[in-house]
Amino acid sequence: MAVSHWKSLPVAHNLCCCSALHTTTTRTTSSTTLFLSQRPLRYAVVGAGFAGLSVAWHLLNSSGKDLGLHIDIYDEVGIGGGASGVSGGLLHPYSPKGKLLWRGAECWNECLKLLSIAEAAVPQNFNGFIVRRRIETIDQDAAQNLTPNLCLPFNSAFYMPEAVNIHPQRYLQALFLACENLGKELSNSGFGVKELCLHKKSIHKLLDFEGEYDAVVVCLGAKADLLPELSGRLPLRTCRGVIAHLQLPDDKGEDYPDHGASILSDAWLAFQGPRSLYMGSTWEWKSRNSSPNVSADESSTALQELLPKANVIYPAIKDWTFTGAKAGLRAMPPLTPHGSLPLLGCINDVIGGNYACNFWLFGGLGSRGLLYHGWLGKLIAQAMLCSNEDMIPTELTSWKKIKQ
Repeated sequence: MAVSHWKSLPVAHNLCCCSALHTTTTRTTSSTTLFLSQRPLRYAVVGAGFAGLSVAWHLLNSSGKDLGLHIDIYDEVGIGGGASGVSGGLLHPYSPKGKLLWRGAECWNECLKLLSIAEAAVPQNFNGFIVRRRIETIDQDAAQNLTPNLCLPFNSAFYMPEAVNIHPQRYLQALFLACENLGKELSNSGFGVKELCLHKKSIHKLLDFEGEYDAVVVCLGAKADLLPELSGRLPLRTCRGVIAHLQLPDDKGEDYPDHGASILSDAWLAFQGPRSLYMGSTWEWKSRNSSPNVSADESSTALQELLPKANVIYPAIKDWTFTGAKAGLRAMPPLTPHGSLPLLGCINDVIGGNYACNFWLFGGLGSRGLLYHGWLGKLIAQAMLCSNEDMIPTELTSWKKIKQ
């Protein structure tokens, strides 16, 4: 069990060798094309969750001052309307067994950068937290000093003093604001105009974008399989997760400490304040239900599953009252020798045909979208700007060798 509340790890830096003039070398075409273009580059980002907004930020930030750039973000619901917006918000780079995940240092550091960027974008009078900040092994007495009423079956826990708990919806709204601000700043300081537009619109076919954009990146999570060009061609499994919101009544117990730790166990508890927490999560495999709405029956089933698990490590949960639930549909990637890694890469070969537009995929983030979105969004943005899939680690593109 982990108590989530760690120093920055060393990072292997990546450099995109793109100049302000757009040079294209694409693996997915039969020949290498080299051309110079002074027109603004046009990109479409399909999806406005963790993946999509990270890509948008890094396209802007990596494009240079002199390159004209127009980015359209498409999402039928808007910012954070899918699984990203209803995630628990617990950020750490470890597996359930306490092992550092594949490239966990890079992912951790890039995510912290984006969190800081988002925080800096909101006005000082902003109401509500975006990030709550707070690894060592500690015993039960030390753990209870951090988290009153905590019960440790094995008398030990991992304490992560620099792990963070975020409010996903507020963070995503702030990151979009940061993208807007960066576009304006770069436009005012260079020769290349940067434009960013959000469209609340459903996308039914990828090929509708052909001829309109230089590149399109699909960041739709589990909904990527609904696009006809990708249906049945991605090695993804779907899994619906329900998260319960609980509050501590005014006449019950003491306030949870303002800087108290959140808890990672068979059921995790993400404390949102002294009397508010999220508890998760269920795993309903093969579900295709992407609605965030949770029925009374589904809520009851989720509570029956989660409360006994939470009670084992936090018996005081009995004093908290259920106030509602939300759900998201995860896109779970296949297991590899390095763990379950997201799917990245150019998908022109997957779609089939010769297109002037390059189509890309950033998906399969599973339950670790918050950790992965910063670094992997940076990688795929740089690959898109350079039209070079080789800039992405092969561990993230090897999924294309899996036969469907």
